[in-house]
Amino acid sequence: MRYKDNYNPTISDEVLFDEILKEKEHIGYYNLVNQDTSHFKEYAKSVQHKDIVVIGIGGSTLGTYAIYKFLKHSKNLEKKLYFLETTDPIDIESKLNGIDLETALFIVISKSGTTIETLSIFKYIHSLVKIDKNNTVIITENDSKLNHYAKINDIQTFEIPKNVGGRFSVFSAVGLLPLAVVGIDIDALLRGAKRVSDSFFSKGEEYKNILKKARFFVEYKNRFNINVVFSYSARLEGFNKWYIQLWGESLGKVDINTTRQGLTPIGIIGPVDQHSFLQLIIEGKRDKTVTVVKVDDFDKNLKIPTVHLEGLEELEYLHGVEFSTLINMQADATIEAINDLGDIPCDVITLESVSEESISSLMYGYELLTSVCGKFMYIDTYNQPGVESGKIILKKKFEQKK
Repeated sequence: MRYKDNYNPTISDEVLFDEILKEKEHIGYYNLVNQDTSHFKEYAKSVQHKDIVVIGIGGSTLGTYAIYKFLKHSKNLEKKLYFLETTDPIDIESKLNGIDLETALFIVISKSGTTIETLSIFKYIHSLVKIDKNNTVIITENDSKLNHYAKINDIQTFEIPKNVGGRFSVFSAVGLLPLAVVGIDIDALLRGAKRVSDSFFSKGEEYKNILKKARFFVEYKNRFNINVVFSYSARLEGFNKWYIQLWGESLGKVDINTTRQGLTPIGIIGPVDQHSFLQLIIEGKRDKTVTVVKVDDFDKNLKIPTVHLEGLEELEYLHGVEFSTLINMQADATIEAINDLGDIPCDVITLESVSEESISSLMYGYELLTSVCGKFMYIDTYNQPGVESGKIILKKKFEQKK
């Protein structure tokens, strides 16, 4: 008697961890926490430009933007980071109007070296200002056409390892180089990520939390197929965007049994979205999990002043309250309102401070969570055939116009 099947029972934590360990041998993002950063810092010290313009899209910019957005108002940065990532002509023109192109440094990022959006914008910049080794650096794979262009023109390059996918590349040259140039402590970034990595791979607290959360997401995916990240800080708006790409592009796949999988990511900001999306969470369909992200210490003592407004005396209990206290009380009220209902899955992540370690630990933790979910779902977390199909169609459209 012969027997063959394609059944995929729920994988145990032990087997899943062994699979992640095997994956760690050839998926590069896991090991970025241990890299030497001296070449990034050495280059950063040589940069005299004040306006740093990153030209890229998706995984080439979203992670860097997330970290810069979170930290820039809490650091005394002498340089400004700009992002050119869309082919929207109004956006391109409006951003360029605020940049001195003659004194800017352009960081061109494309893993493949042929990204249409990135190279289209780069060509336009090329028409406005002379591009050479003095004002341009390129981050790409070492055998890409963009790397070949750089060599021809004697332009400095930094490598994106082939085994590091774009949406997992923030802790490679993609993120570390531009962040180092503007003055972000990239060693502190890696320390935060490494702390999470060490805890996970030593089966510490991060291992327990990530596997529990991933297992719940996947085992209940047909009931709770929407995952809401409710970030209580405007500084986390960039993180929300990065999370949406990471989650959507990694987990929206066809599994080995040709079953369509996916978890839908939504990123919202508190308290702003308490006046919109929270209504849907509280009284809407029970198809959503909620992760609330809080910041414990904003390092800002801005207070609500003792200003008496006639007719509004009932709000005088706010006098002297710090805004950081208020926003965290609003977050706690939201959490309590959700938990009181008893039928909305909710967890809370509290960042200690507005620091490199805090944002990198959050982001690396989500990278690990994404990988673990992918294993539970029996999918390839790291490809993106759905995105590639659109690129192929676009290329054909241009060829037909010739």
